[in-house]
Amino acid sequence: MSATTRQEVLSLYRKIFRIAKKWQSASGLKEDTIKEKQYIIDEARSLFNKNKHITATDTVNQCIEECRARIEIGLHYGIPYPRPTHLPPMGLAIPHSKGMRTQEKLRKQAKPVYLKSHDEIS
Repeated sequence: MSATTRQEVLSLYRKIFRIAKKWQSASGLKEDTIKEKQYIIDEARSLFNKNKHITATDTVNQCIEECRARIEIGLHYGIPYPRPTHLPPMGLAIPHSKGMRTQEKLRKQAKPVYLKSHDEIS
């Protein structure tokens, strides 16, 4: 990882903690604000720790893009949690396609940038 990339990652990490410090929940309730602040901090720590050993430039850039997208979406909607995607089972079926492998491949391709770090639920 280059020095510039490292500096960018550390800058994003600090930015997330500054956002958490100033965060106010959409409901305005103190309990919700505390829970959401803690969620932001825990999520940032777990994802950054999970990805700290990544050295491939492409993968690091994908993680940076995911982080930026999640920050922007969280600030825009006022919700720190990732916005779910709803893909019905076999909703991406290609006419005359066979098997679930094709479906899994299509689901991974259709997954938004801001959800790349989360496991497939459905």
